[in-house]
Amino acid sequence: MASVSIPACTTALLLDIEGTTTPITFVKDILFPYIRDHLEDHLSTHWEEDECKQDVHLLKKQIEEDMRQNRACPVHTVDQTVHTDEEKAIREVVENVMWQMAADRKSTALKQLQGHMWRAAYTSGRIKGEIYPDVVPSVKTWRERGLKVYIYSSGSVEAQKLLFGYSVEGDVLDLFDGHFDTTIGAKVDSKSYERIAERIGCQPEEITFLTDVSRGVQTQDLVALL
Repeated sequence: MASVSIPACTTALLLDIEGTTTPITFVKDILFPYIRDHLEDHLSTHWEEDECKQDVHLLKKQIEEDMRQNRACPVHTVDQTVHTDEEKAIREVVENVMWQMAADRKSTALKQLQGHMWRAAYTSGRIKGEIYPDVVPSVKTWRERGLKVYIYSSGSVEAQKLLFGYSVEGDVLDLFDGHFDTTIGAKVDSKSYERIAERIGCQPEEITFLTDVSRGVQTQDLVALL
């Protein structure tokens, strides 16, 4: 994570993950391939469990929303309640998830499923969250200066906590005051930052968002590029 100048008015920092606290290669070469390699087995194993059913239900709702908005999507729709052929239903879920990942979608439905799958990988020790060497000392310094530090990423809150809870530096979750994901709103929506400010109890101008890209971030005065 590159050195940045924090504006004097800042009371809270929002940190992005990919390319900011964590190498992009970890996401692209470790996390995403894990989903592609284990998705069908995960669904087959957990298909009748409530958590998996909820994941599939959210995917179905996302498809319905995409169709209402005339967005491109796979031909098949995901509906557990209609299919009698479990294997067919699972294949359709796999097709949809693979399509979303190939399109780099940031949907809450996709991120929730991914987070649930990564949980097993982290807790078993198959994956350890990679963070840049200067992240921990930087966050400690900011906190010593009285700043609040939060994570805001398109990855689900659960996935965020797994990355920092099972990191190469150990469990560093206590360094962060909270986590935000797409349930608060997309990073392309300026209203998201207003909601975060309200949630943490400060003014939007008191927040600095540390990210490696400004693409898609609407509230530019919040952004410090790394």
